[in-house]
Amino acid sequence: MSETNNNPKPKTTGGLAGVIAGETEICTVGQTGLDLTYRGYDIHDLAANATFEEVAYLLIYGKLPNTLELTRYKKHLKRLRNLPASLKVVLEQIPGSADPMDVMRTGCSALGALEPESRFNIEYHIADRLIACFPAMLLYWYHYQTHGIRIETNTDEESLAGHFLHLLHGESPDEVMRQAIDASLILYAEHEFNASTFVSRVAISTRSDLPSAITAAIGTLKGPLHGGANEAAMLLIQKFQTPDEAEAGLMEMLKKKELVMGFGHRVYRKSDPRSDVIKAWSKRLSTITGETMIYAISERIEAVMWRERKLFPNLDFYSASTFYFCSIPIPMFTPLFVISRTSGWAAHAFEQRHNNKLIRPSADYTGPQPRAFVPLADRI
Repeated sequence: MSETNNNPKPKTTGGLAGVIAGETEICTVGQTGLDLTYRGYDIHDLAANATFEEVAYLLIYGKLPNTLELTRYKKHLKRLRNLPASLKVVLEQIPGSADPMDVMRTGCSALGALEPESRFNIEYHIADRLIACFPAMLLYWYHYQTHGIRIETNTDEESLAGHFLHLLHGESPDEVMRQAIDASLILYAEHEFNASTFVSRVAISTRSDLPSAITAAIGTLKGPLHGGANEAAMLLIQKFQTPDEAEAGLMEMLKKKELVMGFGHRVYRKSDPRSDVIKAWSKRLSTITGETMIYAISERIEAVMWRERKLFPNLDFYSASTFYFCSIPIPMFTPLFVISRTSGWAAHAFEQRHNNKLIRPSADYTGPQPRAFVPLADRI
């Protein structure tokens, strides 16, 4: 009589595709092939009606703030914008040739050493601190290495989007540009168990601190298969002078089977629900700035990718031109992603911490079978 295997071997899947690795109350992604919600709120409603500060509060604290709570939260974030003098010293040592993502990662780690999470009684303080001061970390380093100046790391801007643009350009931003960046921060804030978020949960599951988890997440987002598609998309768009030239160039790329960044998505089947929102901002800004050819080229690339490969643009593709129209340097596109996604990373870290179990998956061994050790003298 054969024995029944009550513990069948788990199925192996490359890249954990299709594997449910845990539960979350924070975000739904692609459950109907289209949807994206933050704690039950549709992404279109949030992008159209909320500010990034409201969304960060929703993700981290679990609810949309009322008027008083939002006012207090904005003031709280403003108070947390300045950088410690010792952190500025660290940032000044990072060469101007460094990848700005390395600046974000190093700044996060350094702040974690200077202001350890264990020092504070309020668990969420470090999350708010990082969100508030990440723009200053990036732009203090940028202005010091590019222009040789030590900028003030606070502004009177009420919003994080306005603060970022003010620090970058040295003056209060155009209101439409500020709104566009605010919308992009909302769209980038959270996306379920993506690679960087999962890494942050793995780190927290070991009972590590939040700065370590965010540092790990930044390192993961640096990889071009996760973050960086918006930068690659802009570099592609800039190669062409006209839509016809873009179509010809893209057809050649597809013929050579070259990867076109900014299209398709691991979890969406028909479209990225964030793409239409950021595309509308790109179109509006193209008219305001007079850069209509950039937008026309982008649309032609989108049309060709759908016609030839049935691939739709993801959030990164039209974010590229949106950021470009706001005069944001291309190497800062992914760091801007970091500033936004820190809210989602932190929310997941706290969720993992509050119902924790060490994340330790198994692996299929494919190496040699057991074999005898060979003494050094007998090895060929």
